[in-house]
Amino acid sequence: MTIEFSRRDLIGAGVGAALLPSIARGQTPPAKGSVGFAIVGLGKLSLGQLVPGFRNCKKAYLAALVSGSEEKANRVAAEQKLPSRAIYNYADFDRIVADPGIEVVYIVLPNFMHAEYTIRALKAGKHVLCEKPMATTIEDGQRMIAAAKAANRHLMIAYRCHYEPMNLVGMRLLRSGKLGKPRIVVTDMGRQSDLSDPSDAWRLDMKKSGGGALTDMGVYGVNGARYLLNEEPTEVQAWSRTDRNDPRFKEVEDLYAWQFRFPSGAIANGSTSFSYAGTMSWHVMCENGKMTADPGCFYGGNRLTVTGNGVETPQITEIDQFAREMDWMADVVRGRAPMVSTAEEGVQDMRLMEAIMESAAKGGATVATNFGFRRPVDPAAVVDVPAA
Repeated sequence: MTIEFSRRDLIGAGVGAALLPSIARGQTPPAKGSVGFAIVGLGKLSLGQLVPGFRNCKKAYLAALVSGSEEKANRVAAEQKLPSRAIYNYADFDRIVADPGIEVVYIVLPNFMHAEYTIRALKAGKHVLCEKPMATTIEDGQRMIAAAKAANRHLMIAYRCHYEPMNLVGMRLLRSGKLGKPRIVVTDMGRQSDLSDPSDAWRLDMKKSGGGALTDMGVYGVNGARYLLNEEPTEVQAWSRTDRNDPRFKEVEDLYAWQFRFPSGAIANGSTSFSYAGTMSWHVMCENGKMTADPGCFYGGNRLTVTGNGVETPQITEIDQFAREMDWMADVVRGRAPMVSTAEEGVQDMRLMEAIMESAAKGGATVATNFGFRRPVDPAAVVDVPAA
């Protein structure tokens, strides 16, 4: 028997949270000064992770739901003890402007819908937390940034691993120099896809996903190499392999493999696929030691192994990663924390993924990627790691 998982099921399988049959009932009353969130889209991620995650938030609470399914929205609202006025559909979404309880809108929709609902939320005067990839085109990403500036509101991209303890420990260890200079980073992010699964069907549609496996899973590897090394690649070579007889891959490429070169001399090799065994891992070879995170980007159950130069594998505390991310956004809104996962970071990843596709289309030709982006805030420097 073959069991297919979506990306969100696969990542959540570390602790099984994404596979729960129903969400927890009710939520703790919001603390004074906490920030109200509206969740836009009640799919697997929202029901499996975000809605339950508010139970573990200290600074954010669930204030509203936006869904195209009246039945689903009513059921979740009842379970979370939300009033009927806190339920919105896509047609009447813009009336959130009159709801002062909503300060942040969390966009959890298919990629091609990100730009529209982000811009509508910003025009309604709300801050936005948007899932990655932030859009399907660079132009849409830039429109989202312009809308945030025009509205004088924050736009944060949901780079969950920027706040996840194991990834932060990996970043900090590399910054410390204890393992020597990083030489090679390897990221492998992929899974088997299932065209009969509606959540996969749009991911296998080029217009709706913007890039198939690359934008769904590969974005973790593209961003991961960057935050691990804390620098930006200057060029890329990439290759793709796709079986066009496979009905899943009529519009999108399946397997991508790429190589980034970085100014420090480090090289990052990455891969992503919608037709290989589920994995989300990264590996760093340094001059005097190495680190392996396998899994490295799951919702829970991530494991880090460190060897070499007398450095022991650190003990790492598990957290609710989504609660942490939403609390960080709440702190940004209240002026208590810097913006780490910027919209400009989202556009940088989109540019790099576009460069990967361009290189692959040209048979592995070298494509320059020195776009001038510099991360304004290093997650390792400002995001705390919970004590073990």
